[in-house]
Amino acid sequence: MLSNRQMRSLKNYCEARQTTPNKLIKKSIRLYTENFSISVPKKYHVQHNQLDLFDKESETLSLFD
Repeated sequence: MLSNRQMRSLKNYCEARQTTPNKLIKKSIRLYTENFSISVPKKYHVQHNQLDLFDKESETLSLFD
């Protein structure tokens, strides 16, 4: 659902690019609708603690050493 302002913006952009909102949206999500029909590669899965800030196995730094 788009607000009135967002819809106007989308229509203005599409008019300037000589396309339709449907074509723009389909092109924008093509990666997700065509490449993951069988499975999603690991790199796209959510990774908890991505920076390993709270990983107990990682080396901790001390400010006082």
